[in-house]
Amino acid sequence: MQYANAFFMEPHMLKMVGTSGQVSLGKQYVGRYFEMQIQADGGILLKPVRVIPEADAWLYTPEMRERLAQAAAWMAEHPPRETDLEQLAARVEGGE
Repeated sequence: MQYANAFFMEPHMLKMVGTSGQVSLGKQYVGRYFEMQIQADGGILLKPVRVIPEADAWLYTPEMRERLAQAAAWMAEHPPRETDLEQLAARVEGGE
């Protein structure tokens, strides 16, 4: 059964908890993670989340996000170009 709700973007489905205590969300959600919040009124809110390894969390700090934005802006202003290897070798040998 599907019905529309003015507060939500898409139609909602009525689901029943099975004897195992599980609810099937559908194949489009296979392999995804959700944060489950139990509301004061007993409602359950599922929010899709992405899980990252703790070792990679530094990439998502405000400082690193700013540095990555600066790097992206620099790359946009400086497109890649072919390197003249002889000129590069001369610069390296000359100590520039």
